[in-house]
Amino acid sequence: MTQPPDIPKLLRLMFDAAIAAAQPALCLPRFLPTPPRGRVIVIGAGKASAAMAHALENHWPGVLSGLVITRYGYRVACARIEIVEAAHPVPDAAGASAAQRMLMLVENLSADDLVLCLLSGGGSALLPAPLPGLKLQEKQALNQALLASGATISEINCVRRHLSAIKGGRLAAACYPATVLTLAISDVPGDDPVDIASGPTVADPSTCADALAVLQRYRLEIPDVVRTLLESGAGESIKAGDPRLANSRLQLIATPRMALQAAAAVARNFGIATHMLGDALEGEARDVGTVLAAIAKHVARHGEPFPTPCILLSGGETTVTVRGNGSGGRNVEFLLALAVALNGAPGIYALAGDTDGIDGQAEVAGGVITPYTLARAAALGLQPRALLNNNDGHGFFAALGDAVITGPTLTNVNDFRAIYIGGR
Repeated sequence: MTQPPDIPKLLRLMFDAAIAAAQPALCLPRFLPTPPRGRVIVIGAGKASAAMAHALENHWPGVLSGLVITRYGYRVACARIEIVEAAHPVPDAAGASAAQRMLMLVENLSADDLVLCLLSGGGSALLPAPLPGLKLQEKQALNQALLASGATISEINCVRRHLSAIKGGRLAAACYPATVLTLAISDVPGDDPVDIASGPTVADPSTCADALAVLQRYRLEIPDVVRTLLESGAGESIKAGDPRLANSRLQLIATPRMALQAAAAVARNFGIATHMLGDALEGEARDVGTVLAAIAKHVARHGEPFPTPCILLSGGETTVTVRGNGSGGRNVEFLLALAVALNGAPGIYALAGDTDGIDGQAEVAGGVITPYTLARAAALGLQPRALLNNNDGHGFFAALGDAVITGPTLTNVNDFRAIYIGGR
């Protein structure tokens, strides 16, 4: 057992270990298949996809070529696979153009060919291919409205799948009769393949009616073309049993649970017990913060259900219903709500961050709180509740100097939350 460092440093070491465990260079090579008789085409999208392509090139014994789309700033140089950068979380023309080129790339393949599809979080926004009649600008506006509505990632992706020419199994269908092996890094609660990059290579059990119900549930304005596509069924995705998916298989190579387990190993090295609350927590970020604060205070006060000191770990993807005009971020919103609810409770520290290094649309992963966070905020004249109501978690942590900044991590296994509870 090693003497523990100061608690914020320990939490950061755990966060870094979670990110390191999901690096493509570490987790991709062992899943590579035997080279086929025919061609090898590499396609993919996501914040980790360029790093995945680089790892693939370093371990593939034969000839290959292809096209992968990643977020601006996440490029990793490849010798044989073209890397295109595009916008996330709101798609842009660069992504739309690359998505069309990707569909053309997999045309006229044979049964002897192999398509390796590299998917990770962010792939939905990076693969915009509007159905005929739908403009990119309309998809952009709808995407922004969904992100601000409080809809879950599963609900958002349901809509995306039914307005896309490439998601919801359509990419794999375009590759037929070639064999398709999708290597995926999961960033979604429950690791459901249909939600990773909106499932471009897997069958989709949801329907146009489901997508329309999501839009109606959040009372979003629906363009006429979108309503027509969904009400007519023209936007229906590829379903199970479609023969064009017969040669398509998906393999998860990294998951949120794996990342949390790597973080737990760091704490164990310092003799601190960890307890996993779940790798798929969802709900409003501020509500999750309030609930976990109540659990942490109970553990601190009574030593149950876990003796102290200990660390509570969780992952998943919360949501934020945007009501203010702050700089947003679901992890900092969770953390600010947690701090407000803890109200300076002694011995409790926490770190929350997105493993891709980007919380919301800010180039900041998350933040850290201590028992002294609210007192320090008061000394600076900050009003935590007002900032929370304005969805300005990033503004709060930037002012305190307690933002967690990683830069591009080249992976994405969703949110990381660690709450340290000291001994009584």
